[in-house]
Amino acid sequence: MNNILLSGGLAFLITFFAIPVIIQVAKDKKLFDEPDERKVHKNVIPTLGGLGIFAGFIIATLMGVPSGITSELQYFAAAATVIFFLGIKDDILVLSASKKFIGQLIAAGIIIKFGGVQITSFHGFLGIYEISHITSIVLTLFTIIVITNSFNLIDGVDGLAGSLGLLTTLVFGIYFFYAGQLTYAVMAFALAGSTVAFLIYNFSPAKIFMGDTGSLLLGLINAILVIKFINVAGNPASNFPVEAAPAIGFSILMIPLFDTLRVFGLRILDRRSPFSPDRTHVHHFLLDLGLSHRMVTITCVLVNMTFIGMAFFMRSLGTTTVLGILLLSAFIFIGIIYYSRPKHRLTVTKKVENTSVLKSRKILSLAGEAVEAE
Repeated sequence: MNNILLSGGLAFLITFFAIPVIIQVAKDKKLFDEPDERKVHKNVIPTLGGLGIFAGFIIATLMGVPSGITSELQYFAAAATVIFFLGIKDDILVLSASKKFIGQLIAAGIIIKFGGVQITSFHGFLGIYEISHITSIVLTLFTIIVITNSFNLIDGVDGLAGSLGLLTTLVFGIYFFYAGQLTYAVMAFALAGSTVAFLIYNFSPAKIFMGDTGSLLLGLINAILVIKFINVAGNPASNFPVEAAPAIGFSILMIPLFDTLRVFGLRILDRRSPFSPDRTHVHHFLLDLGLSHRMVTITCVLVNMTFIGMAFFMRSLGTTTVLGILLLSAFIFIGIIYYSRPKHRLTVTKKVENTSVLKSRKILSLAGEAVEAE
């Protein structure tokens, strides 16, 4: 317990005092996120909040895990460092999707090959238990890449990615504490401590964004935690076995993970790159309903908590049934908010020849802004 308190508290303090310095440096060097037609913010805002999250997380984790207790921590730190440099370069100079993908593959490879984090069983999903070594590697790579990007893609509203990351790390941290997995408990609470400190500056109205540096780090660590959770919780011989562990693991990451898989699927069906930008994420739908940033974040967190509760109380039904119910519920939720959005209608009027009339009237542009006619 002392190690967990140390890691969480230290991470919070480091990030809390680092963020104001980062904001000032970003303003001096003009390292801003510029608004465009897809983004919901209207002002330039610093994007290097992930630097503070990484500093708090990595220092607190290395300080909180007792030396000699684990051999995989150094490899997790190496993978996190790869992601950190990947994100920081993208936040400052912009990185192509292919280079980001290669960097993520390298980080995932380190975790699998040296960290020993790997999905080795389906735990009864579709009646399947043991899987081949090649299938295991491919599935683990896919899982790490998707989860890593899921937090990056959900980071479109003030406080959303951070709040969801806080929820997931706290749930994983509590489980690993009771399961006797100190390394993973420390990692989870260290990231939670950093995220809490960051949210103080990021919750609407945001003073700083976490950028790719922070969102990719959140995704990578959550990928490690969920795979380890499935392996430990799904093992009947562990200190804290849980039925339907893969379904519960999926539910913990429900909002970012389901939204990413759904959006990737739609883009691929539309013959576009899965990483191509658009406005089809769940937070865009909620914004279209008129919800504020704060309400979008609160709604997504509450819905994610509901999915976790559903999965836990239905765990006796088995992995396949619980996953099926979760996916059906998620599609219903998305369908309701999608079809509840106001429908924008385009009205075409006749051309007015009298320019003197035009001069005295305002014309509503397609963007919804009133502009003076010239």
